[in-house]
Amino acid sequence: MSVRVRFAPSPTGFLHIGGLRSALYNWLFARRHGGVFALRIEDTDRSRFVEGAIENLQRSLEACGLKPDEGPFIQSERREKHLQYAYDLIEKDKAYYCFCTKERLDEVAKQQQALKHPIMYDRHCRNLSKTDAENRAAVGDEHVIRLKVPTEGSIKMRDMIRGDVEIPWAQVDDQVIIKSDGYPTYHLAATCDDHDMAISHVIRGEEWLSSLPKHLFIFESFGWQAPQYAHLPLLLNPDRSKLSKRQGDVAVEDYLAKGYLPEALVNFVALLGWNPTSDREIFTKEELAELFDITKVNKAGAVFNTEKLNWLNAHYLKSLDESVYLLKARELGFLDEDVVRMRAAIIARERITVLSELPALIEEATTVSDYSADMLVWKKSDASTAKTRLKSVRDYIAEKDEDWFGKPLAMEEETRTWIAGQGFSNGDTLWPLRVALSGREKSPSPFELMFVAGKDESLSRIDAALEKMA
Repeated sequence: MSVRVRFAPSPTGFLHIGGLRSALYNWLFARRHGGVFALRIEDTDRSRFVEGAIENLQRSLEACGLKPDEGPFIQSERREKHLQYAYDLIEKDKAYYCFCTKERLDEVAKQQQALKHPIMYDRHCRNLSKTDAENRAAVGDEHVIRLKVPTEGSIKMRDMIRGDVEIPWAQVDDQVIIKSDGYPTYHLAATCDDHDMAISHVIRGEEWLSSLPKHLFIFESFGWQAPQYAHLPLLLNPDRSKLSKRQGDVAVEDYLAKGYLPEALVNFVALLGWNPTSDREIFTKEELAELFDITKVNKAGAVFNTEKLNWLNAHYLKSLDESVYLLKARELGFLDEDVVRMRAAIIARERITVLSELPALIEEATTVSDYSADMLVWKKSDASTAKTRLKSVRDYIAEKDEDWFGKPLAMEEETRTWIAGQGFSNGDTLWPLRVALSGREKSPSPFELMFVAGKDESLSRIDAALEKMA
């Protein structure tokens, strides 16, 4: 069987991080089996349509390296086809016209709620004469079309993640498949589109598992071969609640804008509920595709651990070529082309987990805070020693050329050797030097700070410190 999968989001504004996982698992499955990954936009709910959302979804997918092999297919463009499928179901006695008003449906729901019964349609219109129903629809009486699902027995289904699932038909509603505005609901449009697109496997969120009987009923009613289904577990906040915007960012574009690298985000999302091996956590998309097994995805919800995402992102940032790292920081607006600030960004790379942290660290490395002369004295030293050591190290570095300041590791090695040769200790020499360069008790090393500031500015800061101690 030829493998064809689809990612089918609604254009409601942005790509949710859970949607990214669904798209990724579909992409991995397609690559693992040499199949096709298609993008279908399910836009039949016009009340939730957001202008520009389709383009936003495509940008987010492509930024993460998940460019579809086919699509996007726009579901609303097949509206007439969906209507014809609904009429065919009526002819097969698998669907019927419903003329119940919103007021009546609200009253029925209120009564069921009072009796603590499940909220379901009471099938008031199910047994209307087909001729009468068609006549009422023809003269313009407002109506919807509903599925006519069985009322007895149960349906047994196979899920690639959850195994065998059985649901009594009594728990399945007579689902609306054509709304009063003439647009299909998800249930009809998705199943018919899956058939027409020859989709072989449907990998989607677990919220659709309870709807699977309705979808299989449609396939069976037409005599079509149904796809194989896999329903992914929910993504959860640390408190085990459903991942939602109320507790933080959930949009892929927000993470990318903050400076999370697409490679880190994809690696992280892939391991939410699945891990191909216990001895590593860093994978490329291609490695994930080679190892992907949908049957090994966990049934339980996966906790979105931001600390782990940060750890992964820090790893990927450190792995970038320096020029690529600086370019990404500039593209996202966290850095300009000022040489001093770029040097500050270079020394900050070991400290950041995400690029949005850069501006604060650049500020720290390029400015001197106001400080008192007392701060220049190391805890095991005194003011006279601090002044002598600072003057000595100032004279030492004043002899160096500008190129020397461009190599912080070599600078540190040579300076520590010089300190030892002078019979000084590192603490009472490097502490006043670092405070003079930063004005802070906590800061990057003095060698990193001199790398950022350059020779002239470094000497100027040391001279200002010596004046404080005069």
